[in-house]
Amino acid sequence: MPFVHIVVERRDGVMLLTLNRPEVLNSFNARMAEDVQRALGEAAGDGSVRAVLITGTGRAFCSGQDLSEVLPGEGRPSPDLGDVVRRQYNPIIHAIRTMEKPVVCAVNGVAAGAGANLAFACDIVVASEEATFIQSFGKIGLIPDSGGTFILPRIIGLQRAAALTMLGEKLTAGRAREWGLVYDVVPATVLAGTSFEIAKRLACLPTRGLGLTKRGFNAAFANDLDTQLDLEEQLQGEAGRTEDYAEGVRAFMEKRSPRFTGR
Repeated sequence: MPFVHIVVERRDGVMLLTLNRPEVLNSFNARMAEDVQRALGEAAGDGSVRAVLITGTGRAFCSGQDLSEVLPGEGRPSPDLGDVVRRQYNPIIHAIRTMEKPVVCAVNGVAAGAGANLAFACDIVVASEEATFIQSFGKIGLIPDSGGTFILPRIIGLQRAAALTMLGEKLTAGRAREWGLVYDVVPATVLAGTSFEIAKRLACLPTRGLGLTKRGFNAAFANDLDTQLDLEEQLQGEAGRTEDYAEGVRAFMEKRSPRFTGR
């Protein structure tokens, strides 16, 4: 079945996933959410995909939920927004965080609501100098979803997370970098090339080890020190049994560049 509201390309071991509803600032409707979920599922299960890069078409990255799809209609009650979150957004955030492959996000413009939190859920975020982030939920009486209540306080602390979400103030790309929400900020003219080179570089690395690293980071949010040390022991043992580890050691000893395969 073809994708409707996203564009998917595969090259150099990278799946490039582009949100493609520019006429509505790449806001999510149910079909776009379905497209993104399916693309992420394909990326997770495709051995030729070693990294994923998510970006948007036009002047926005993603403005969150398309409100026209969730407003009550004539003779029709308001939809259950909890059900919308369960069906549309939770599977996307879960897929990004649990996929044992690196996921890069290139934020090319405004990232609002679920769009901002989708970006923050990725492993490495690169933003255009023109990008802005806003937690727009509070302005219409909602709460931050798409992992917002989980991710934001862990990255920027409770005070900043509360101010950002309750006041609904716009965050510039530069401030987002200062607060640790994005890895780098670059001119708009080089965003696409810079972010793809990062994803391509990741795709050439020992991606099994990167995936295990990601698993360890995810668990660290809930574990105490001793539990996390035990997990590191387990994950290191698993990493040490990969073909990439053997290749990395051989390449080091032979003084050559390694050729990693993700196995």
